[in-house]
Order: sequence, then structure tokens, then C-alpha cells
Amino acid sequence: MRFEFATSSRVVFGPGTLVELGGLVAGMGRRALVVTGRTPERAGPLFEILKGEGIDYVVFPVEGEPTTETVRKGTQLAREAGCDMVVGFGGGSALDAGKAVAALLANGGDPLDYLEVVGRGRPLTRPSAPYVAVPTTAGTGSEVTRNAVLLSPEHRVKASLRSHLMLPRLALVDPELTRTLPPEVTASTGMDALTQLIEPYVSNRANPMTDAICREGMRRVARSLLRAYEHGEDPEAREDMSLASLFGGMALANAKLGAVHGFAGPIGGTFGAPHGAVCAALLPHVMEVNIRALRERDPEGRALVRYEEVARILTGKEDAGPEDGVAWVRKLCEALRVPPLSSYGIGPEHFRALVEKASASSSMQGNPIKLTREEMEWVLARAVGQLHRR
Repeated sequence: MRFEFATSSRVVFGPGTLVELGGLVAGMGRRALVVTGRTPERAGPLFEILKGEGIDYVVFPVEGEPTTETVRKGTQLAREAGCDMVVGFGGGSALDAGKAVAALLANGGDPLDYLEVVGRGRPLTRPSAPYVAVPTTAGTGSEVTRNAVLLSPEHRVKASLRSHLMLPRLALVDPELTRTLPPEVTASTGMDALTQLIEPYVSNRANPMTDAICREGMRRVARSLLRAYEHGEDPEAREDMSLASLFGGMALANAKLGAVHGFAGPIGGTFGAPHGAVCAALLPHVMEVNIRALRERDPEGRALVRYEEVARILTGKEDAGPEDGVAWVRKLCEALRVPPLSSYGIGPEHFRALVEKASASSSMQGNPIKLTREEMEWVLARAVGQLHRR
């Protein structure tokens, strides 16, 4: 057995921990680029903390999911302003953008020099500029991952800038920052967290450390995602989901993902659909087709047992079988009002190209079994809301 486990240099978790940020970042730098979502005013408390610590800052808002051009602009602004550290404050888009900017500040060059699949894939050689990640949603776990997902508009695909040198210096997770999330954002980010716990657990790169955090994370999602969706001010539900998101980030950074994320990259890159919502629409159908394929082609393998364990955790029933887990996830998606992929303009005419792009993705390589083209198209047909006929 050989495996690796890497995460942010320091992780601080707990309600109200934002107020501790000043002391935690002391000495990291004198001028920060603060990367936020589209509404920088929400980072007001963070700005006051930086001022109190004597750290100057420049604000860089990110509109939507980050692109290669977003990172170019952020890096240029940071250089022109003399920033020697980066703080990401927001959802996964802001955190990934900040992570990529911190990497380019230290390594130079263009995002496409280092981007996987569509770029030149050059390795980073220097540790990123000091980077602090403060999530305000509970889904991506980007605060503890070693990659940044960027959209390359010219290629119409999302790909990762990836290196262990990109891990944040500090991840500060304060669940109180998520309590004002609207229900639809709670649903999509929460389903992203669940996907990032299930996929590493059944992947072909699972290991004992990721197994442990995936099991605990799934338990917390099972008891709290619907509560957080229906009662956003519930502090225990918000704490559970923030921890589940953190665990999902740790898991995906140290194991593999699977077909859900294999599809999510090209779908998001082509149609601009929100990542978490795409994962939610795909998850029950990928689970179903994986289980069916495993029963047909690898019935004695480990992955089928893993899906049975997933079902027991999610349903709370000791006698649950793999298909019971699929039914539980499907019912949760209905309760969360997850829209079908057809709502983003996806139809059968797009299946061929999406299957080709998904097949080439790094995430698909972690799927517990290699899916056929027919199986992959079946997933898309179900996720867009159409019945599949063999």
C-alpha cells in the first residue's frame, strides 16, 4: 500500500473563527490582493481585520466562474499593486481564481502554460505566493485542494491548473459565513460536496485516509443538507455542511473523482452551467450506471461493496443495497428541486461531443469502472430529463 495525503499548511475550522484571521496571517505579507465574488461588500469584515493588522489590500471581484482571462487580469493587478500575498474570500470561483493568481505571481507565465488538457501542462516550479482561503459557501472544498479549475473560452472547456505547490498557506472555515446562503445555492453547493465525498470513496485511487473523511462527511450531508436548505439559519446544519465540504476537498485532492466530474468540466465549459447544479443533476444517474456496469463486468470487485457502504451511510439502514443509495440521492435531488440539464440548453445533439470531452478528462480516469459510450450517453439522457431507450 502506498498513498499520499497533502492539504493546506494550516486549517482552522469553527463558527466565529473569522475574527482570528488577523493573528493568523501576521507575517505572511504587507499588501494583499483580496479576491472576492461579484459583491465585494460582503467581505467588509475581512477588510476591517486586514486593516487592523496593518495589511494594505487591493480588491479583485470575480464575476462568475473564473476564466484564463480572469486570472491574467488578477495577476496583472496584483503585480502592479505590489501585492505579496493573496486572500480568497467567497465561493469556489473566488477561491480558485485566487489560488491561480497566487501560483502565477510566484511562477510567472500565462495560465495556458500550466493548464491541463488544453494548455501546455508545464509543471509549476516555485511555491505559490502566500495564499489564504476563506470559503463562504459549503461545496467545493477549494480551500484545501491543490488545483484551480479555470474555463478556457477559446477551447470551451474547463481544465485544472494543478500542483502540490498551490496548496493554500491557511484555510479558515467559518460556518457562520454560510448562514445567509439562499436555498438554491445551498442545494447546488451541498450536492457538489456530496459528490466529492462519494466519488473519491468509490474511486480507483481511494486510500484509508480519504476513506475515513469521506465516511464522516457523507454522514453529515445525510443528516444536514436538507435541513440547511429548508432552515438556513440552523447553525448545526451549516456547521455539518461546512465540514463536509472541507472533507470533500481533502478527499478529492488525495484520491480521484469520477464520471460526474468528468462530465461537469465540459458541460460547464460549453454551456456555462453552475458546477454544483451540474453535479447534482448527474450524480444519481452516474451512480446508477456505475452500479449496473459493476454488476455486469466486475461483480466481485471492491467498488460494488463501496456503493453498498455509501447506501448504508446515506439511508442509515444496515441492510441497504447499492441501489438504495441511488434512490436516496434521487429523492434528495427532488426535495432540493435540482433542475435537469435541459434547463441549460443541453440536448441529444450535444451528447457525442460531451462524451468525447468527458472521456479525455482527468476525473473520468478515477471512475471505478470504464464506461462505454452507450452508458455515458444514457447518463446524459437521464440527466437532461429524457427517457433512454436502448
